[in-house]
Amino acid sequence: MVLIETDTIECAIDNDEIHLNNSNNKFSTTKSQGGATVVISPATSVHELLECPVCTNSMYPPIHQCHNGHTLCSTCKTRVNNRCPTCRQELGDIRCLALEKVAESLELPCKFYNLGCPEIFPYYSKLKHESLCNFRPFSCPYAGSDCPVVGDNTFLVAHLRDDHKVDMHTGCTFNHRYVKSNPREVENATWMLTVFHCFGQYFCLHFEAFQLGMAPVYMAFLRFMGDEEDARNYTYSLEVGGSGRKLTWEGTPRSIRDSHRKVRDSHDGLIIQRNMALFFSGGERKELKLRVTGRIWKEQQNPDSGVCIPNLSV
Repeated sequence: MVLIETDTIECAIDNDEIHLNNSNNKFSTTKSQGGATVVISPATSVHELLECPVCTNSMYPPIHQCHNGHTLCSTCKTRVNNRCPTCRQELGDIRCLALEKVAESLELPCKFYNLGCPEIFPYYSKLKHESLCNFRPFSCPYAGSDCPVVGDNTFLVAHLRDDHKVDMHTGCTFNHRYVKSNPREVENATWMLTVFHCFGQYFCLHFEAFQLGMAPVYMAFLRFMGDEEDARNYTYSLEVGGSGRKLTWEGTPRSIRDSHRKVRDSHDGLIIQRNMALFFSGGERKELKLRVTGRIWKEQQNPDSGVCIPNLSV
């Protein structure tokens, strides 16, 4: 039997039995299988015991320890020059097999449980779930900078309005005019982001200039502030034209789970070559004047035929 002790918890490991005791559990789960019983909370010392002291991430095998029993993850072991960050003793290549065995027997709630996720997972499956959890926060969809802000949609809409000064519109149709005095200058930066509120959801309309190979192009596309599964319920169209000609695009908005750059680089939107854009602008082609119109609609299931019909509400 191996005994691991801290100030608030005891982990006793035997061949077929594991007991975890903590008197301050705020959220606990119990598992009994093959003689093993686990009671664990995300705030308990067992969870803290499995936290790397260097990067503070959860540790997964191989978990390393020094001669004094201090642990750290395998990623951080390569960063500390083979010295324990706690006692400064030489690390060597000692595995903390006891802690790895404790981790194998744990079931923990998803770290997004306070955001609504009800799922509980074995310790070694939890990380994969959390990377895909539908309750995980969204990243800020603003593309003009690498904004680190994350949150739910209500928070991000306020953040876009107050911090990024993004234009907000209500309705499912749009008619925007984009003007640039020197269209020969093409920078890898977003020109415009507009947020639309319709069908009780939020959508981000992007319009920007960038280099596609050697050719400068303009691109407009729509992203849905929600998950991909919900984004499939909507369709949008874009149209740009002038001088008796027009280009149209119709597609499904991409989820903001996909980064702005990923959507742009996949060319999933209305792409306008610069020469065509200047032709649409009219005049002497010295100034860009593009009018982009479009609409968003929701696909509804016909209960009689099973066929999707568009909801054209504005």
